[in-house]
Amino acid sequence: MEIAKSINPATGKIVKEYPRITTEEAVTKIDKTHQAYLQWRTKSFDERAKYLHRLADVLERNKQVYAELATNEMGKLLKQSVAELEKCAWVCRYYADNGAELLQDKYIKTEASKSYVTFQPLGVVLAVMPWNFPFYQVVRFIAPALMAGNGGVLKHASNVQGCAFALEAAVAKAGFPEGLFQNLNVNSDAIENIIANDKIVAVTLTGSDPAGRSVASIAGKHLKKSVLELGGSDAYIILEDVDIDKAVDTATYGRLQNNGQTCIAAKRFIVVEAIYDEFLEKFTSSMKAAKMAEPKDLSAFYGPMARTDLRDELHEQVMKTVEQGGVLHLGGKIPDREGAYYPASILTNLKPGMVGFDEELFGPVAAVIKAKDEQEAVALANASAFGLGAGVLTGDKKRGEKLALQLEAGNAFVNKLVASDPRLPFGGVKNSGYGRELSSYGIREFTNTKTIWVD
Repeated sequence: MEIAKSINPATGKIVKEYPRITTEEAVTKIDKTHQAYLQWRTKSFDERAKYLHRLADVLERNKQVYAELATNEMGKLLKQSVAELEKCAWVCRYYADNGAELLQDKYIKTEASKSYVTFQPLGVVLAVMPWNFPFYQVVRFIAPALMAGNGGVLKHASNVQGCAFALEAAVAKAGFPEGLFQNLNVNSDAIENIIANDKIVAVTLTGSDPAGRSVASIAGKHLKKSVLELGGSDAYIILEDVDIDKAVDTATYGRLQNNGQTCIAAKRFIVVEAIYDEFLEKFTSSMKAAKMAEPKDLSAFYGPMARTDLRDELHEQVMKTVEQGGVLHLGGKIPDREGAYYPASILTNLKPGMVGFDEELFGPVAAVIKAKDEQEAVALANASAFGLGAGVLTGDKKRGEKLALQLEAGNAFVNKLVASDPRLPFGGVKNSGYGRELSSYGIREFTNTKTIWVD
């Protein structure tokens, strides 16, 4: 029997083992979810909203237990795990309170006596999700999907199966129809057969560029709708009129939050020449002072990466960048201690074509890049295969907005770190994927946008 192992990245010790299920067992589960969906789709928006409010209550009441589980499985700071659960409850309540309005029929005047667009559920949607936000990534899918009347099955990352089963149990505890949302603890090689299953109507994936290409290819082959939120190499332009101390604080938190493992984390800092030296000096001091510690240590600024193999891959990217002419300005040495720890690091002297510039650095490594002026900064920010998030730090909001409009990204923020918000659409362009999650745009992704004409 194959096993998915949950390993505490702070200690290297096994938390728990979870037996895999076979593809045949997964099909049985999918059939059950489909039957639950047939019942669920007939419920009114008001009825669905009550269940979502109950799920929010379950998540809030048990947030400490769930947060401990997330921290033990993937290493994020405990306080950040608690915040993740609180955000999950917010998303559930947002869709409970606003789903009916977001999905209300849209009447359009034509020569018909009545013509309108209605948004109907599609069926059972497969979600393939990563480990970095083991609860939130799933909730931001299931809250709108269930509110729209769909069912869902989850293929979660192997190292966070405890979180996956805990969320499945939370949905059941909230009283949703039995089987409406289920976790499928299968190997990745089972995904193709699952997508091909005639009860699966669509697939959403959050993950790497290669994983997205693979899933999109399979979904396309079977004519199934797909939404992809892939990697990012978010660039933050830092202009000379900024409050440098505030910019440094923003940059430090932006690079080290979630132990540096966030698709929309600040990764490339493009600083105009006039303040480059001052920013780099202060940023270096700030990154150096950030305390790396066990994730339950309340004084920790960041903790271990999720797995040692991911830590080693990140270190290899750093070393390749140095071989290409990049400068290791800070950090870059694997510490002699148990766990998947990697120090806050800074790479400089970077140019397009170097690993540290082109690739996503999914860990506590910052790329600091010099630009002669704001237009070169925009060009450098856009010189990326990715386009998930980007930002501008400036003392002039109008100037920041003007540059934000020029950035090739699905999300561009001025004087604030990019974050997902259920009130706003979230997603990327270029190699960061397609489709949108959250807001009215996200909840409609997995609906049949249907025209009704009455003569």
